[in-house]
Amino acid sequence: MATSVTEDPQQAYQYAKKARGLAARVGVVRETCAIAAYQAGDWTGALAEFRAARRLTGRSTYLPLMADCERALGRLDRALDIVTGPDARAADHRTQIELRIVESGIRRDQGLLDAAVVALQGPELAGERIRPDYARLYYAYADALLAAGTEDEARAWFGRAAAADIDGDTDAAERYEELDDLSFDDLDEGWDDELAEADHEALQGLRDLADNDLVVDQGLDEDDDEE
Repeated sequence: MATSVTEDPQQAYQYAKKARGLAARVGVVRETCAIAAYQAGDWTGALAEFRAARRLTGRSTYLPLMADCERALGRLDRALDIVTGPDARAADHRTQIELRIVESGIRRDQGLLDAAVVALQGPELAGERIRPDYARLYYAYADALLAAGTEDEARAWFGRAAAADIDGDTDAAERYEELDDLSFDDLDEGWDDELAEADHEALQGLRDLADNDLVVDQGLDEDDDEE
């Protein structure tokens, strides 16, 4: 579609609306229009399009974006109704994670910083294993911890997010390094360089661990396919 060949969100939205005019009852067209509206910051338009796409396709994957539109419109109660409602509880695991990320943002908007941290907690954050598909969750958790004033934990989770984010979709590595800079302010320059190098090695180690986990996951998937 034309929306995929332009970097201008407003122009992409215009293309999507033209496509909607030609095929308004096609789910993928309404989804495309919804995403274009969302990227263009038209929260009301995006919400209407996501609702239409959901009616046509029955997909629950739109719920986090619908809730985020309500949040952007300042309707926090409606946003919470989406993330905690029965449709959300019946959604697939990946969608539920995205819903938790939105809920955390809603709690922060409400000034409930500790609740924003709790909203993200779950089995995905337990253990030492780093999974690339949880990169956004790690990042959101780190950001919530930082907002709640837990800087050391936030720094550690930004490190995990950076290691998991093998595609560079977030700025986790930059956030990790920024917190490093803050923690080194009172150190001598020699110590600063030495510790910075050690932290770089530690972060690379986390990345290697994430890569190994990804290889293991792929290997398991291949074994399952063979069976």
